Amino acid sequence: MFDKLFDIQGKVALVTGGSRGIGEMIAAGFLANGAKVYISSRKADACVATAARLEAEHGGQCIALPANLSDVEGCQALAEQLMTLESKLDILINNAGVSWGAPLDEFPELGWDKVMDTNVKGVFFLTQKLLPLLRASASADKPARVVNVGSIDGIKNPVFETFSYGPSKAALHHLTRGLALHLSKDNIIVNAIAPGPFPTWMLSTGVGGGGDTDIDWSSVANNNPRKRVGTPEDIAGLAIFLCSRAGEFTVGEVITCDGGSAYAT
Repeated sequence: MFDKLFDIQGKVALVTGGSRGIGEMIAAGFLANGAKVYISSRKADACVATAARLEAEHGGQCIALPANLSDVEGCQALAEQLMTLESKLDILINNAGVSWGAPLDEFPELGWDKVMDTNVKGVFFLTQKLLPLLRASASADKPARVVNVGSIDGIKNPVFETFSYGPSKAALHHLTRGLALHLSKDNIIVNAIAPGPFPTWMLSTGVGGGGDTDIDWSSVANNNPRKRVGTPEDIAGLAIFLCSRAGEFTVGEVITCDGGSAYAT
């Protein structure tokens, strides 16, 4: 009974934004634990390269499905492509996201719309388009899972001038609760993860690393109660919990994975 609490062996998962950063970390953790993983990202070459590398490193099957999830057409196209390959989807990780930085007086409409379209609208409509596959997987004994990747910037005020990013993640957190309410009856469990500082391209651009993740993260780590940044094991472990038997009674939650930075500082 207890020996398979965190078992995701044989499950079919889609991880959006899976070519780098937190999405790649979750995809790697899923592969290492026996799931079949599809990853999507806007850049096809990067998506294909990451899928091949993850397969080589962790075994199993990792398949690239490049997609632009900032509009409904892109969400529909990805869903249709997946439907030609699978009859059901056990796990959807809505991780694809973007940010935009500019001073308050100069912040452009494009920076607002691009962030909201990808981080909120894209999550809603991709989930909607994939409901037939999620429902095909879902049962009372083995519910399907949707995990939305939000941010602690949707909980606390971000330190960067990314004025649309925090509101987009706060909206995603609330969307998570709404989807959880309406999809629980279909045996689809919805939760969200709110990551804090991880060594990703996005955070690197904010702290002066220019997108390079192979930098000295000590200045970020020293401001964290745990005195470090997150690791792949941290984020993948929480995702596996939410997508395994261990997380079946956790519904509509927004769980921080941040070393305590949202609430302890």
